[in-house]
Amino acid sequence: MANSNEMTINLVVLGRTQTGKSAAGNSLLGSSDFESHRSPSSVTTCCSLGRSCRISGIIRRNGCELALCIRVLDTPSYPHSALSKEQVRDTVSSALAHHFGEEGLHLALLVLRADLPLCPDESDHAIQFLQELLGPTWKDFTAVLLTHADKAEEAGFTEEAYLHSASSTLLSLLSSVQHKYIFLDNQKSIIKEERVIVLRKLLNFIRQNKYRVLLLKHSKE
Repeated sequence: MANSNEMTINLVVLGRTQTGKSAAGNSLLGSSDFESHRSPSSVTTCCSLGRSCRISGIIRRNGCELALCIRVLDTPSYPHSALSKEQVRDTVSSALAHHFGEEGLHLALLVLRADLPLCPDESDHAIQFLQELLGPTWKDFTAVLLTHADKAEEAGFTEEAYLHSASSTLLSLLSSVQHKYIFLDNQKSIIKEERVIVLRKLLNFIRQNKYRVLLLKHSKE
């Protein structure tokens, strides 16, 4: 927190290539800080920090409105088309310590595509990566962002129907992170009203976690 009239939340986006990590980061920031486009290879090769402008009208404390600032760390995908798992892990770990070392991390956002099934191997790899990166309390500090929700909606799925039809692998993952998940419409997420809804959900997850932060130190073996 910068001062008593302002709250800053620190987020990192993680996920596979072409899940929409960078686009999700841009949606949260309300900007185009991160490069995002379709590509036959992984687009993001290094970590990058983006910071939003001060946002009003979202959070209040003791009857007073606070300005909200969002900081998002964009990361290389895992698996990556050009970097090894160890290179991605060390790069992200170092960036987390550098950018959030003093203030701590509020939430890691695991980005998955709502229009693609989550397979057991993919889930296992993601969980292992989160455990290695965040440590044993990763579940408390992880939420799932389901991107391309607009495509699931076009296929006739409401959020309730989608979860009813979801694979046991996805449902198990959502259960492990205490059902902290958000559907993100890639077509509408840049609209102010949609962004406010998403930010309020994230703040609710942080509030449920009693505003705790995860302090991470980079140690390269």
